Amino acid sequence: MNSIIATQNNATAKRFPTEETVVDGEDIISKLHESILGHILSFLPTMESVHTSVLSKRWVDAWKSITGLQFNDTLLCFGKKMQKEQFVCFVNMVFLHLANSSIHNFSLCLTRYQYDSTLISAWISFIFKRGVHNLHIQYADNVHFPSHSLFSCNSLVQLVLQMKCTISVPIFSFLPNLQNLSISGIRLVSESSNYSEDLILNFPVLKVLEARGCEWLTKQNISIKAPQLERFSIAIWNSLSNESHKSAIKIFAPNLTDFSYEGDLEQHIILLNSASIRSASVVVVIDEDNKERMENLGFKVHNLLAQIREVERLKLLFYKVLMHVSDIFSHLPAFGRLASLQLNEVTGEALLNILHNSPFLNTLVLKNGVSELNKDVLTSASVPQCFQSSLRVFQFKEFNVHEHELLLLKFVMANAKVLEKMTIYTAFWLRYSDTDMEKVKEQILSFPKCSDFVMIQLSNVNSC
Repeated sequence: MNSIIATQNNATAKRFPTEETVVDGEDIISKLHESILGHILSFLPTMESVHTSVLSKRWVDAWKSITGLQFNDTLLCFGKKMQKEQFVCFVNMVFLHLANSSIHNFSLCLTRYQYDSTLISAWISFIFKRGVHNLHIQYADNVHFPSHSLFSCNSLVQLVLQMKCTISVPIFSFLPNLQNLSISGIRLVSESSNYSEDLILNFPVLKVLEARGCEWLTKQNISIKAPQLERFSIAIWNSLSNESHKSAIKIFAPNLTDFSYEGDLEQHIILLNSASIRSASVVVVIDEDNKERMENLGFKVHNLLAQIREVERLKLLFYKVLMHVSDIFSHLPAFGRLASLQLNEVTGEALLNILHNSPFLNTLVLKNGVSELNKDVLTSASVPQCFQSSLRVFQFKEFNVHEHELLLLKFVMANAKVLEKMTIYTAFWLRYSDTDMEKVKEQILSFPKCSDFVMIQLSNVNSC
């Protein structure tokens, strides 16, 4: 019994330490070195970091060791909205105290007020001189951007600009440490209008490049040399501008694996050494009112697709294109590695052309069904090679129970030898119609099946 009690007492002592082993009321954080405190405070919004100065004498100057600044004019100050003048004074005060400090991370989000362009420019110039690594600026109004300071900032690792400004690009630009570049709403112009050779942007370690809604207004071609680039995404609509866009954007990126394009194909995108691309998304939106710009659209689409013909996964989305350029799929490159394909705007005949050029296709997704299909075309069509050996998954979305859609389903089921799963998603409007979906389902299931293992699923019309 005594041994049991002794054992219990020892266990209790381990769970509940005596007063002698407890450090009571000691401020361990305040004893940290200022550089460590500064690093910790850098993760807070700068206003909160500065407010720690009221904690004690030890904390009065602790915030002055921060290496990261986060300014947001929508944040509350002591529970109240900051007036524009208060916010400007606060930012200037912080910059004054950190005039000789290094700033590794800087975030400026201005969404509440409109500011003087020269003031924002001065703030950005100040940060570029502090050896910044990561810079993120969000501002909706126009700014006079300090282009020279940008291209002189060799410390930059990540740059995110979501703002309206014009950046003057030097003939030869070199940012040796930049790994991530994301820009939107930017106008890029040439520093020299008389220079006839390509503008060269050299990013030796860049891995991600995203450009959305930017204007590339140069008479010269722009060559982007990024040997380590892995992901390139560009969204560009030049038809919205009155400017003439004869120049091309050339991307030298032998390690590029992910490519995304969205736009009107007005400006040439040239992918040099593009054989490494494995995943691609191409979204084409055209201006229906401008007939002249649609004349060569088919050629432009073919030219872009030819550059990414080695992809394994492709999302090809057209909006209001086929109704004006019906032969856009007539001349397609062979996609020798394509395994997964998503389409949204396609006719039955165009679909067959794509399938014949994708011999190893495994997954096919029709996001908006097919717009039309001639029965005679299917009757005389040869069976695509992928139906014989590789097509295993077929998704048909926005199924409207039209005759030509049923013909396509029947054709696939009758010829896809290794098909494993066919999923049909009914159009939203059918849930309010008097169509007998059970009867439709029975009709589909009665179609002859070439594959013995195919599972056919018709989505519930009442499901979300």
